[in-house]
Amino acid sequence: MSTLRVTAEVLTVHEHPNADALELAQVGLYRAVVAKGAYRTGEAAVYIPEQSVLPAGLIDELGLTGRLAGGEANRVKAVRLRGDLSQGIVCRPKALADVDLAQAAAESTDFAERLGITKWVPPVPPTMNGEVEPAPDLMPWVDIENIQRYPGTFTPGEPVVLTEKLHGTACLLTYVADGGRVYVSSKGFGAKSLALKEDPRNLYWRAVRGHGVAEAAARLCERLGATRVGIFGEVYGAGVQDLTYGADGRRDTLGYAAFDASAELNGTIHWLDPADVLEGELPLVPRLFTGPYDIERVLEFATGRETVSRRNLHLREGVVIRPTTERHSPITGTRAIAKAVSPAYLTRKDGTEYE
Repeated sequence: MSTLRVTAEVLTVHEHPNADALELAQVGLYRAVVAKGAYRTGEAAVYIPEQSVLPAGLIDELGLTGRLAGGEANRVKAVRLRGDLSQGIVCRPKALADVDLAQAAAESTDFAERLGITKWVPPVPPTMNGEVEPAPDLMPWVDIENIQRYPGTFTPGEPVVLTEKLHGTACLLTYVADGGRVYVSSKGFGAKSLALKEDPRNLYWRAVRGHGVAEAAARLCERLGATRVGIFGEVYGAGVQDLTYGADGRRDTLGYAAFDASAELNGTIHWLDPADVLEGELPLVPRLFTGPYDIERVLEFATGRETVSRRNLHLREGVVIRPTTERHSPITGTRAIAKAVSPAYLTRKDGTEYE
C-alpha cells in the first residue's frame, strides 16, 4: 500500500463529459469529481487520497455521510460517478481556513494529523496472523507509491521494466548468513521489525516451505557473499484474496511469486532484479514489458486480464514500474519504484484487501 499524505495541491480542472453540474479536478494524474464552479485551474485545495479514513465531523462537513466505503462508511475509495472514475476527495476543510493552501502546496505540508485522517489498515485473517518476535535483522521493504500521484517518478524514454502486480499478500523473507537464521514476516508486521514464528498453519510459512524460498535465499546469499539476503514475494490463491489466479491458498497449491530481492554487501543494502538472481530458483511475477517509459503505455498495461495462470481467468490488478538500473527518486525520497492500478480493479464488487 501507499503511504498516507494529505496535502494541498494545485489543481487542473476539466469538464465532466457526462454531467453538466460536475467537473473533474486533477491532482497528478488522478481525477476527482467536484461540483462545477467550486474550483478553478491554478487554485490550490486539499487532496485526500484513497484508503483514507475520515473522522465523523469532516464527513458531515463534506456532505459525505453514508456515501463512503467500509462498515462505518468512513473510508475513501475509488468510485465511478456518471461514468467517470473519481479517485480521492478534493476539498477545502474549515479547519484549514487560516492556511495559505498555495504555500502549503509548495511546501508539501501534510495535514493528515491536523484533520484527524488516518490510513485504512486491512483486517488480518487468522491464517495470516500468528505469534511474532522481534526481528531487527529483517530486510526492510518500502511502500510503493502510485505513479498517478507522483507522475514525475520516471522521465519519458527512461528504460524501465513493467511487471504484473498480483493481488495476494506480501511475504517478506530474510536469510542471515551468520548462523543461517530465517525470518518470515508480512508487510504489516515487517514494518514493525517483527517476524512470525514458524507455524505450519501460517500462510506465509506454508508458502516459504512449499516453494523452497528459504533454500533459494541461502543459495543466493552464498553466491553473492552477502551478509543478509531478502526475498519479497506475493502469496496468492483462493482463501487469500478475491483474485485467485487459479491457485488455492488453502491447499498445497497455494501460489507464490517473487517480485523483489535485496542483499546486504559490505554493510550496504542493494536492490536486485529477481529476473537476474532468482530465475530458475523460484516462481517470479510475470514481466510484461521492457523498454522506454511512456505513461500511456504503462496505463494500458495496467488494465486487461491477468497472465499468471496463463488462462486469463480474471482482471489484472495493475503493474509495477521500476528502472532497468536501480536508482533513487528525489520525487518520493526513496528508491525509484511505482505502481499503476487498473480502474476495473479499484471499482470491482466484493473485493478483499487483506494485508
